[in-house]
Amino acid sequence: MIDADLIISGGTVLTMDAKGTRIEGGAIAVKGRDILETGKRSEIEKKYTGQLIEAGNSIVMPGLVNGHTHAAMTCFRGIADDLPLEEWLNNYIFPAEAKNVNEELVFWGTLLACAEMIKSGTTTFCDMYICEDEAAKAAAQAGIRCLLGEVLFDFPSPNFQTPEEGLLYTRRFIEKWDGHPLIRTFVEPHALYTCSQQLLRSAKELADEYCVMYGTHFLETRFERDSLTEQFGGMRPTDNLRDLNYLGERFLAFHCVWMDEKDIRLFADSGSKIVHNPESNMKLGSGIALVPEMLDAGIMVGLGTDGCASNNNLDMFQEMDVAAKVHKALRLDPTVMDAPTVVRMATAGGAAALGMGNITGSLEAGKRADIIIIPLDKPHLTPMYHEYSHIVYAANAADVDTVIVDGKVLMRGRKLTTIDEHAVMERVREISQRIRKSLDMK
Repeated sequence: MIDADLIISGGTVLTMDAKGTRIEGGAIAVKGRDILETGKRSEIEKKYTGQLIEAGNSIVMPGLVNGHTHAAMTCFRGIADDLPLEEWLNNYIFPAEAKNVNEELVFWGTLLACAEMIKSGTTTFCDMYICEDEAAKAAAQAGIRCLLGEVLFDFPSPNFQTPEEGLLYTRRFIEKWDGHPLIRTFVEPHALYTCSQQLLRSAKELADEYCVMYGTHFLETRFERDSLTEQFGGMRPTDNLRDLNYLGERFLAFHCVWMDEKDIRLFADSGSKIVHNPESNMKLGSGIALVPEMLDAGIMVGLGTDGCASNNNLDMFQEMDVAAKVHKALRLDPTVMDAPTVVRMATAGGAAALGMGNITGSLEAGKRADIIIIPLDKPHLTPMYHEYSHIVYAANAADVDTVIVDGKVLMRGRKLTTIDEHAVMERVREISQRIRKSLDMK
C-alpha cells in the first residue's frame, strides 16, 4: 500500500482533463499538495491508504476558478445599483473608495470574499484592487489560491499618489510573494481610459521584467469603445493594445463586451486571454460579449463574477447558469454555450486563462489537489442524468459540501476550517457603518 494523506472516494469524478474523462464510482488519492492518481474506487482503495473522505452519490470535480473580481468590494455590496457603468464608477464607487479604502477594509473585505467563495466552491480567484498586500494576507490565511494585482491609475488611489508610486508598490508586491504556494501576482493597469499611454507602457515593461501576467479592463461599454476611438484619432482600441505590445499569451483582458470580429481575430492570433463577466455586464447594462465567437476563434475564455458592488455576489454557479442562458437568448439558439463548455470555462479553461493551467483546473496526477464535492441527495438534484447539466442548470452554491485547496480541507460539511466567518462578518458590518456615515447614507 502507498501512503496518501487523503482519499476522496465514491461518486462520479469529472476530471475536466483534455479528454473530458468521467469516472463513475471514482476516487482520488492526494499526497501533500498534489493529486497522486485518479481512477476507479476499487483500484485506488486497493493501492493507497490514507484519511478517507466518503463522496458516494456526489459529483467530485475541480474547484471553480473566478477569473475576475474585486474581492474587498464585499464591503460595498449593494451600495449603488441600477446605474450605468460610468455613472456608477465615477459618482459612487470612486468617491466611496477615496473616503473609505484602507488596509483594514481590504483585509477584512477580502477575507469575507474568501469565505463566500470557498462556501460556493471557488478554489482560485483573480483579483484587481487596492492595497493588494492585505488581500494576499487574507487569501493566504484562508488557504485559497489566487492571482492578485494592485490596480494602477493615472490619478491618486487610496494606496498611492502617483503612477510611479503604484508601479513601485507593484514591484515590491511581486517580489514579496514570489514563490508562495498559493499567491501569484501580476500587473494590472485599470483600463485604457484611466491610464496614460506612458503608464500602460511602464506596466507592460514591469510585467516583462518579472515575466508575470498582466491584465486590464477592456471594452466594457460602447461609450468606452467610442470615446477611446475618438481619443486615439480613429484608431481601434485593440490596435492601440497591439501597438503597446500588449497582445500576447500573458495578457488577460476583462469584459471585452464591445469587441468585434476583427478584435477577436487579433486576440486569437496573439494568444491573448479573456474573462467573461455576464452578470455584471447585464446588471450595468453594458451588453453581452461575443463569447461563442471568441471560443470558436480559439481564444481561452474564463468566467468571473466581477466585484460585489456590481454583481452582487461571488457565486460561480449562478455565473455559469447565466453564461449558458444569456447567449442562447441573444442568438435564439439553444445549442450555443452548452453545459460542458461553460463548466470548462469555470474550471480548466479559467485556470489556463490565468496562466495556471499546469497546476490546477483539472483533476490529474501531478496537479494541485483543488477539489470540491457536491452531494446529490437533494430534491432539486434528483434524478441525475447528466452531471454537467446539473452543475450549470440545477446546482447552486449551497450544494457544495467539501472544498479542498492545495491538499488542505478548507470546508467540510459546509463548515469552514480556516475562517471564523461570524467574526469576519461582524468586522465587515462595523466597517460598513463607517462607510454609511462617510457617505451620509440614511
